[in-house]
Amino acid sequence: MSSAIAHTPELKDVAELEAETAAPRLVIEDEASEGVGRRGPFRPGRLVPARARMQVRSLSRLFRVVDGLVFAGVTAAVASIARPTTNVLAPLMLGALALPLALHLLEAYTFHRRETLGRQALRVSAAFGVVGVVVLLATLIVRSSQMDIALFAGWGIALAATTAALHVAWWRMIDHGRRDGLLTPNIVIVGATTNAERFIRSALATGDVNVLGIFDDRSDRSPSQVLGVPVLGDTGSLLVHRIMPCVDRVIIAVSSSAHARVSQLVERLEILPNPVSLFIDLDRETQRNASLAHYVDLSGVATDARRASVKRVQDVVVGSLGLLAAAPVMLLVALAIKLDSPGPVFFRQRRHGFNNEAILVWKFRSMRHEAADAKAARQVTANDDRVTKVGKFIRKASLDELPQLFNVLRGEMSMVGPRPHAIGMKSGDVESEKLVARYAHRHRMKPGVTGWAAINGSRGPVDTAELVQERVALDIEYIERQSFWLDLYIIAMTIPCLLGDRSAVR
Repeated sequence: MSSAIAHTPELKDVAELEAETAAPRLVIEDEASEGVGRRGPFRPGRLVPARARMQVRSLSRLFRVVDGLVFAGVTAAVASIARPTTNVLAPLMLGALALPLALHLLEAYTFHRRETLGRQALRVSAAFGVVGVVVLLATLIVRSSQMDIALFAGWGIALAATTAALHVAWWRMIDHGRRDGLLTPNIVIVGATTNAERFIRSALATGDVNVLGIFDDRSDRSPSQVLGVPVLGDTGSLLVHRIMPCVDRVIIAVSSSAHARVSQLVERLEILPNPVSLFIDLDRETQRNASLAHYVDLSGVATDARRASVKRVQDVVVGSLGLLAAAPVMLLVALAIKLDSPGPVFFRQRRHGFNNEAILVWKFRSMRHEAADAKAARQVTANDDRVTKVGKFIRKASLDELPQLFNVLRGEMSMVGPRPHAIGMKSGDVESEKLVARYAHRHRMKPGVTGWAAINGSRGPVDTAELVQERVALDIEYIERQSFWLDLYIIAMTIPCLLGDRSAVR
């Protein structure tokens, strides 16, 4: 069985890898990069990995929470200084509660793509005006004195200044994120068709997605661009293109009535880790209001922003606690490695991450420095002569994997997920990725320090086709079942499974 997945440029040798920093690798600068393609109307100056993408909706929820806490804090501070009576305190509390609601109802947390900071300021001013009316009515009901009105005025000025400062900061944060490609999903289209043109027109009107390029197998008939979006090649080029780790979705824009061609494209693209969808043909009346939502998912994992956010929080919390607890052990391991054999303490290796992104994974060095294998062309075997004395111990106890906690905190890996394999890793004389057609499906989620495969016996080298197939099957099962509680179970079972399995070659 064969698989065509995105490959990265030739791996550098070990000496070069050791000299590199741990900075994120996949940030493509348009003007400086070769093979990235021509700039279109959507193309941001920086293309960042899909794993780094955030959603405006998730940030808006965070902004609402922060606003509510700050408004309550300002009100509490004013109350602690002025010590108002209960009749006066009630309108203050009502205003502090009403302001976040008014901002939400007036869409001050929506951050529409085309709106300026001035428009955002108008929404905030209108919300504050509504709250002012509510508080004024409340003060009339409680018959406030002149001193109480002065207190309300001071509270109002403090709250207005705070609200203005917060929402200027929120708007600038959203604007900066969009300019840097962190908030707007990246799309590529398959098929330089009228459907592609409709999709691009809708994207230009709304700004909801960036259409980076088009791929079409009919190169002899396809144009060089569609509404300014460049045609970058055929589907063969798409499978190996450098931008694919930055792509959030592949849209097939050929006519849905062309069943044979659609089926052929789906079969060819299904091996990608990126989600693949089919744009739905619309009747003429509906075409005028074509929405970006008119597509159906064909393959890949559906995006769940809330689940991804929960998983990221889990990674940061567990990873930070794990690093804190492991710090003394890591210092002892580093000292032992330094005393045992010449060479650096850490070994860094290019491995596949989410969406086939090439990431630099950290490990404690367990082999002789001159025998290190950056491409994993020869996987470790029992009594491997390349492994040092200290290396044998830390591999047996899996202590060599502890530095990957840094990868977790950087967002390149997760605590739980498919284990990252070296790019170009071989099982026998064949690259592992060529042994299983769905090999790249294990890259539909961030790689993990531990995983479902690890606690189910698939640990260590995968040096036969059967072992590769077993590992991939377990990884895909995990991706389909992933949940917060399953991750906690896997984390809890990792150490008992490692201690109870002394036969595995590691």
